[in-house]
Amino acid sequence: MPHVIVKVYAGRSEEQKSKLAEAVSNAVMSSLNCDEKSISVGIEEFAPADWKEKVYRPDILEKSEKIYKKPGYNPF
Repeated sequence: MPHVIVKVYAGRSEEQKSKLAEAVSNAVMSSLNCDEKSISVGIEEFAPADWKEKVYRPDILEKSEKIYKKPGYNPF
């Protein structure tokens, strides 16, 4: 605990994904006062054409009450 999943457009390099996972892990440690060993970070990649239906609708629109940082765009 905790496990964080980051969803992004496909095409990021392994170095970029590693840097992101490290930054997310550091933010979780700082914000939640967790040990590094208790944090895991997953990155899921999606084609831009799939974003609306596989990410935006189910994870943002349908769970808006759980979104603490709302996006500044609406693909619909």
